[in-house]
Amino acid sequence: MTVQLQVGNGQMVHIRKAVLEDREQVFSLAEDFAMSFRPRFDAFAEAFGHLYQKDDALILVAEESERVIGYLLGFDHWTFFANGRVSWVEEVAVHQDHRGRNIGRDLMDGFEQWASSRGSKLVALATRRAAAFYMALGYDESAVYFRKLIPMAT
Repeated sequence: MTVQLQVGNGQMVHIRKAVLEDREQVFSLAEDFAMSFRPRFDAFAEAFGHLYQKDDALILVAEESERVIGYLLGFDHWTFFANGRVSWVEEVAVHQDHRGRNIGRDLMDGFEQWASSRGSKLVALATRRAAAFYMALGYDESAVYFRKLIPMAT
């Protein structure tokens, strides 16, 4: 999946599946995205190496002039309640200097196309800071998000 988009400054932004060589640039964006955890590169690299090649996971990157300026990490999985697959957006981040240029929207569009191609019945996500963004994309508020941090095993 590769989509090319011309943005306001005349630059071309490419939305594409991530490759292993994107790891360091995506990590830099993930560091800015994280609020509850402090990402460690070793753990990130292990996860990235595992996820970028999995069939039920998708990492998309937005690239401009060979620089990753945004990413999306999402999954799909089987459910009982939806009579099949649903897709979940885990993370979406766009570099602060590139926000407001529809890059987040284009990453979400790419994920929605992937989810549809896999037969997903819906796309869902949790957000704390971007409700207006997702509502503008046609998403409805649907549930309350709960979490419980699991203590590290000793």
